[in-house]
Amino acid sequence: MKVLSKKLQKGFTLIELLVVIGILAVLLSIVLVAINPARQFAQANNTQRRSDVGATLNGIYQYAADNKGVLPAGIPAQGASAAISTAGTGTAFCNALVPTYIAALPRDPSTGTYTDCTNYSTAYQINVSTASAGNTPRLTVSAPGAELGVVISVTR
Repeated sequence: MKVLSKKLQKGFTLIELLVVIGILAVLLSIVLVAINPARQFAQANNTQRRSDVGATLNGIYQYAADNKGVLPAGIPAQGASAAISTAGTGTAFCNALVPTYIAALPRDPSTGTYTDCTNYSTAYQINVSTASAGNTPRLTVSAPGAELGVVISVTR
């Protein structure tokens, strides 16, 4: 008598493979939505901008503290604002701060440029408020290129 034997099948069926691939695709899309890399990069850039405007303002006030309250040349007049760049605040501003008070002028991570004090555009703004009688004006350094609708500025 002949014994009929079934051939053992090894592997997965096409349906099983498609179901697993579908489940993996759904999980991957959920993870990508949760992580959102573009938002993470924008938040990292904004954090860098916050640090930069604070460092710039600290450098300006350290200079003023060492020079009997006199602000660096190139700071705009009261009630005015200017770009922190060669065209805005000028090379005198940069030369007054770099390298004594700040190693190099911070620049916007997306659009700023800095090679040296003769060619830079930090993409940040400086504004000098109008002082009321007897008060000294306040300086504001801001980052107009902030992402995600965030306003980044530091006033002292």
